[in-house]
Amino acid sequence: MPVKRQIRMVADLNKCLGCHTCTMACKTMWTDRNRGQMHMYWNNVETQPGMGYPKNYETQGGWFNVADRNSIPLPNISEAYGSPWEYNYYEVLQTDGDDTSASELVPSPEPSGSGVYSSNWDEDVGAGIFPNSYYFYLPRICNHCTDPPCVDACPRQAVYKREEDGIVLVDQTRCRGYHHCVKGCPYKKIYYNPEEKVAQKCIFCYPRIEEHKGNFCATQCVGRVHHVGYAEDTSSSVYKLINKWKVALRLHPEFKTEPNVFYIPPFSPPTYSSTGKVTSTPRIPFEVLARLFGDTPGQSLNQRADRVKEIFDTIQSERNKVASGGNSELIELLIPHSETDRIQV
Repeated sequence: MPVKRQIRMVADLNKCLGCHTCTMACKTMWTDRNRGQMHMYWNNVETQPGMGYPKNYETQGGWFNVADRNSIPLPNISEAYGSPWEYNYYEVLQTDGDDTSASELVPSPEPSGSGVYSSNWDEDVGAGIFPNSYYFYLPRICNHCTDPPCVDACPRQAVYKREEDGIVLVDQTRCRGYHHCVKGCPYKKIYYNPEEKVAQKCIFCYPRIEEHKGNFCATQCVGRVHHVGYAEDTSSSVYKLINKWKVALRLHPEFKTEPNVFYIPPFSPPTYSSTGKVTSTPRIPFEVLARLFGDTPGQSLNQRADRVKEIFDTIQSERNKVASGGNSELIELLIPHSETDRIQV
């Protein structure tokens, strides 16, 4: 069924602090109540370059590129997502006036073994060699794709796009936990609940969208990273950033799902030469960003790298204009002064 309009999100990676407020807001709102949801982070913030969440999801494939769909691996909860643990908060953070019995937080049970992992296990690791090491943060939710493979994968038509806004949902009464949707999604943003025996995923906070409030991860973000609006609304910041200024790209467009979450690639400090001189080369290589972001499935990596550079040049040009006393619609869009400037639903 065609949708009447499509909701979209733009995340400005230049503003993401890696604080995980969006992750915890989402977790608190949706996945800390029911059984079988400990491993579910419908919103998570990854360090890039990194293995992502679930572990190495980018290499697992989806229905877009695998002829034998039965060969797609199903993420193992303990290995791909990690086994949960608790910390000795009470011993370290006592508030009743007594001395604390421990000086540092220790996980219990202690993670061990070669396969140990969690949602931010490789946080702040990144790549490169000092003094030119680098990393950046990448918040991820379900992309609510225009051509969602999870919808195509479900034999019971339990996964569907809402006609009114294109949000992808799972009908819990129809789902039988066949796992096809989990395998089908190349972003691995649909989860299997082993207790409830059903698939569950980000719902883009549709009850809040219906009340024109915006989704929780966006409204709770301390860095004001997110812009939310409709693809067809030419007055929205989402439309202007994607279609007018063309500074937002899709994550892995080669997956051929037409994701509706877009990203403004991050700037980075310059590198240092072997003699300690500052160079004009950005710390995060264009090639690294090009492997993640692009416009369409048909773009080559070189074309994607050119687009990243084009975005940097555009933003820098507009910055210079403002620094010289001029005005810039783009810069005004990128520094919203109120929630309504960036969330228009």
